[in-house]
Amino acid sequence: MELFIAVFIMISLIGASNVIGRFLPFIPVPLIQIGLGIIVALMPSGIHVELEPELFFVLFIAPLLYHDGKHISRNELWKLRAPIIALAVGLVFVTVFAVGYAINWMIPSIPLPAAFGLAAILSPTDAVAVGALAGRIHMPKTLMRLLEGEALMNDASGLVAFKFAIAAAVTGVFSLPKATGSFLLISIGGLLTGAIIAVLIIWLRVVLRRAGIQDVTMHMLIQILTPFLLYMIAEELGMSGILAAVAGGIMHAIERDRERTSMMKLNVVSNNTWSVILFILNGLVFVILGLQIPHVSNIIFADPAFNNFKMIGYGAIIFVMLIVLRFIWSFAFSNGSRLFGYNEEQTTPGFKMLVLTSISGVRGSVTLAGAFSIPLVLADGSPFPERNLIIFLAAAVILFSLITASVLLPLFSKKKEVPDMVEQENSDQRTQIQIMTAAIQAVHQESSEENEEAASAVIADYQQWIQEIRMNGIRRRNESHSQEKEIELRLLALSEERESMNTMLESGQISPEHAHQFFHMLDQVELILAKRFHYWRMMLKIVFDRFLALFKQKKVGFAMVSTDDLEILRNFKVRTCEAAINELEKVRCNENEHETTNVISHYHHLLDRLIRYSKTSSRQHKYFYEQKKELHWVAVQAERNVLQALYEKSEISRETVGRIRGIIREREASMFEQDELVER
Repeated sequence: MELFIAVFIMISLIGASNVIGRFLPFIPVPLIQIGLGIIVALMPSGIHVELEPELFFVLFIAPLLYHDGKHISRNELWKLRAPIIALAVGLVFVTVFAVGYAINWMIPSIPLPAAFGLAAILSPTDAVAVGALAGRIHMPKTLMRLLEGEALMNDASGLVAFKFAIAAAVTGVFSLPKATGSFLLISIGGLLTGAIIAVLIIWLRVVLRRAGIQDVTMHMLIQILTPFLLYMIAEELGMSGILAAVAGGIMHAIERDRERTSMMKLNVVSNNTWSVILFILNGLVFVILGLQIPHVSNIIFADPAFNNFKMIGYGAIIFVMLIVLRFIWSFAFSNGSRLFGYNEEQTTPGFKMLVLTSISGVRGSVTLAGAFSIPLVLADGSPFPERNLIIFLAAAVILFSLITASVLLPLFSKKKEVPDMVEQENSDQRTQIQIMTAAIQAVHQESSEENEEAASAVIADYQQWIQEIRMNGIRRRNESHSQEKEIELRLLALSEERESMNTMLESGQISPEHAHQFFHMLDQVELILAKRFHYWRMMLKIVFDRFLALFKQKKVGFAMVSTDDLEILRNFKVRTCEAAINELEKVRCNENEHETTNVISHYHHLLDRLIRYSKTSSRQHKYFYEQKKELHWVAVQAERNVLQALYEKSEISRETVGRIRGIIREREASMFEQDELVER
């Protein structure tokens, strides 16, 4: 039960971190996840998860690297093969010797072999951390491909170097020729093993399909098990399980490209399933990292033999050495060959690109998992020298690298030029069409025989909106206050509706129950239109109103409203809409002509549908409008998800997100009014 509770809490933290990330987009989600892990670990009843390195590698690293290998650009990987090998192999071994000697000189209590081991485990960059940080930063495409390729390959070289360094520390025996031969055997053997096993798995799936066994669930199960099989079989044979997972992913990518049209349903299910798996695994990696940091730190901080500030300073110095060495190596190699895939006629990377390359070398979970795998005792039975300090220094370097990259990468990365008004309108138009197309796809996925008619109606609505955008362009102006003015006018109109309803309530034209139901609908529309800083005020107001309604035993909302009640509310809605239009005509002027016209048009459209509404038709289609309302929600949520994904990939700016979110809010409010009163 304790394990279940721990896993439940960690997965909950992943969800919480992404919610926090939406409100604090300038803080990378990995840092939020690490912070939440630290907070939970520090609580009196907090959880503590023992990090078992072997289990960590097979459970997390294998599927993540398999997926990266499956989706990395093979052409770019081949094009950048020389710089990738230089960073993933050459820089690793240079780091082992240079930083290892420096650590031993700076901290003599760490023997030279153990210092080599620490330098080795600090040398690999973390593919998960690099990808997570780069998602919100506009980095050069070539640099991202270089970092991805390096992170896929340097885990193996770093872990092999670490293995031999720790073996030398434990036994006191080391042979450079033997170590070199073993490295080549383990690396090349891992790649070949992964490729061969992947081919066998692909062959098995083809045989099953030809035999008529095309069950999507079973084929999906084979896909999920594949990275674990690749890693475990390679490790059992004494090869690199990490490189086997990468090679297996590349082989499956080749097979996917050749048979892209076969089993289309499997491809859809596979993409959706892997997105969930990767979301959880990526989050767990950083949450677990955060859970380990307090335990690692407390061991050192509680030991009087160590000066806390001095130990933190050692971690900072080691991190700076790694950055400087990475810069020097990149500079030397870029001037001696073609680091970024440039031809001889082209210029070599500049200082800014080299700085980006240096600070992008983020350390992560592989480093900490490797540090925890250090044995407790030597061959003679004595304790491993400074094991706790080595783990602490590894954790410190991880934090320094994550924080530095989070702060400096946005400053050094290339900023997109600010487009002019026409370019911005065209960009916003493309973004709107892209997210609305995603909404249509989401409705398609949710459609079935039962809701086919409702799905077609929602898709038709979105297709009409897309056509309007294409024909007329973006109806919003690019001025910063245009959208705010329109929302203010919508809220003014809702306020007039509320005032009109209060007048009718005071005169006895409408019952308190019907008025309360009507006010609830207005609250929901205001909540949809409200900006983020107004959201919590509206939520508190609605919760307070619902509490009063429960206290007074009143019905809230439309869940239990009869057809006759709805007809009454529709008639009163016609009157409040007319009052809102009259108020809007009063405030219309040259400064708000465009925005006022849009809001008045919305009310005229709503009035037209209310007046033409057929009560008989509603009864004949009792479930149709409920299904349409649900699919509207699915579509709007899909729009928001794609918009957020575009922002996290740095494809659109924060200002664009704000503008499009406002448009989505207005569309959602209109659909809500329509679904609640017109089409019900």
